[in-house]
Amino acid sequence: MKTLVPAVAVWGRTAPSHSITAVMITDDQRTIVTGSQEGQICLWDFSSDLQISSKEILFGHTASVTCLAKARE
Repeated sequence: MKTLVPAVAVWGRTAPSHSITAVMITDDQRTIVTGSQEGQICLWDFSSDLQISSKEILFGHTASVTCLAKARE
């Protein structure tokens, strides 16, 4: 028996111009953080009805972002 898993697009109607290499979701499950091959970190709002909208793009890394981790409070 196969289980169907719905796909969730992380970018809306058009794909981002960056290649996502790392993904993390916050403890409250309201923000998704992605790292890219181009060195960008993107923050996405994630609603309870699975709607995703872009929040911020952070620039400055000179290498690919291949791992994401949250800091302790």
